[in-house]
Amino acid sequence: MELNLADTKKWMNLFVEEVEKNKSNLNELDTAIGDGDHGTNMDRGMQAITAALEKKEPSDLAELYKTVAFAMIQKIGGASGPLYGTAFLDMSKKAKETADLTELIQVGTDGLKRRGQSDVGMKTMIDVWQPVATALKDNKFNQQAVDEALESTKDMVATKGRASYLEEKSRGHLDPGSQSSAYLFGALIKVIGV
Repeated sequence: MELNLADTKKWMNLFVEEVEKNKSNLNELDTAIGDGDHGTNMDRGMQAITAALEKKEPSDLAELYKTVAFAMIQKIGGASGPLYGTAFLDMSKKAKETADLTELIQVGTDGLKRRGQSDVGMKTMIDVWQPVATALKDNKFNQQAVDEALESTKDMVATKGRASYLEEKSRGHLDPGSQSSAYLFGALIKVIGV
């Protein structure tokens, strides 16, 4: 499945709207197992994405992903900025070769794993990204796949990030980064209509 420049821009704009609409929810999730500012941080990044896209119209997919990556790296504090930024920067590099969404999301996921030195099952955003990448490969990508991936983080014990300090007490809570990633892929579903 390929996504053209116009649809990818629509995807990013919907992601911005979702995060802005759910900023408080992200902060609440992060208050339970983090430092309570994931929504505020992400919202700052979303404003930067909007400003960057208004300032200069990207000429191709690679430039669009790169613009998103740098806005997030520069404006989102904590670990989320570098993690999201790495994923989108790697997608930008890959977009010079292909517009295939399955390949792009897998490359972004691999970037998250590399940057965070983590993998599935550690209660991080990878627990949404990797199932989405797999679902795309298997032609099973839909809202249910995203919801199930997000829900699976509730029963996990965090072994990476700030939530890992809570050890067993991190169980029973959704991972905030996974929730913001679920907004990202929920926005994608709205664009591609699956």
